[in-house]
Amino acid sequence: MASQLNLSPQSIVDKEFDIDFKGYNPAQVDQILDLVIADYQAYEEMLGDLREKVSDLERANASLRAKVMELEGKAKAAESADPIYVASSNVDILKRLSRLEKQVFEDSKNKY
Repeated sequence: MASQLNLSPQSIVDKEFDIDFKGYNPAQVDQILDLVIADYQAYEEMLGDLREKVSDLERANASLRAKVMELEGKAKAAESADPIYVASSNVDILKRLSRLEKQVFEDSKNKY
């Protein structure tokens, strides 16, 4: 983007004008050029900051897209899971829970 600009702060500083008999007041030209230089420098700083922010946002966006793809894959896997397997898994969990309850109940009975 900087190559699209005609002037840089340094080229403005280095610019010298020929002085004619009816030319502009060099002090006034210098004042205006000082303002232009300050604007160019501020502009370059803003561009640098914005480029950095864009880069950060692109990295965050890529990371979030990867997470979305991962979660979509997990969701599809969960949807396509065999209902018989899910049901048998739930039955196994209930059996384990029942055994643990019995053991806890028996242990508490034996303590008292």
